[in-house]
Amino acid sequence: MISHEKRQELKNIISGKGIIGRKDYLTTTRNFLSERFKTSTKVEKNFESESIIKEEQKNCLVDYCKENNLWYSEDLSDSNFLTEGGEAKIHFSNKRNVVIKVNDAVYYSSWLDFLNSVLIHNLFFFDTAYSLLGFVVIDEVFFAVLEQPFVIADAKTNLDNVKVFLESNSFKNTKRNDYYSSEFGLILEDIHDENVIVRKEHLFFIDTVFYIDVS
Repeated sequence: MISHEKRQELKNIISGKGIIGRKDYLTTTRNFLSERFKTSTKVEKNFESESIIKEEQKNCLVDYCKENNLWYSEDLSDSNFLTEGGEAKIHFSNKRNVVIKVNDAVYYSSWLDFLNSVLIHNLFFFDTAYSLLGFVVIDEVFFAVLEQPFVIADAKTNLDNVKVFLESNSFKNTKRNDYYSSEFGLILEDIHDENVIVRKEHLFFIDTVFYIDVS
């Protein structure tokens, strides 16, 4: 599921180190924040301090967007709107056969946690890897704009098969649709049948929520 090279990259993400050798927007933006803020390594709820940190990180990202031309300017009209989930509005792009996800990182205590989660998703599930296209402000709300391959299901998702697959890769089911890997120090949440698609008997994880949780 994850190679030695990717394991090392995962260690760097968890420890807050920069990821060297890649110049894509997702990596460079995450590296920018990781140089200025500490990576969360325990899932703790301190809503007041978390909201302050998240706002500080948003302000840093706004300045970063201005300096690096990372504002997303393409049309996000209702004509290509597909659906809306808990954290993202999803649009379809006919040009590239991808989905565009406009995400406000509501499930995360900081923007760095969000970007780390997206990078971790890409390490484990490269066939549905995200690309960061930029950021946008809609009705005074700050969003990340992500691109992901569009996958059409050809069978129903059996969550027992998902459980077997994840447990064979060190993620143990903790409750309902949530998992934890003591090997990697990762919580994986919200793995229900709408977030995992089956195509040609292969599982495609299209929406994941990763949290770093190490001692």
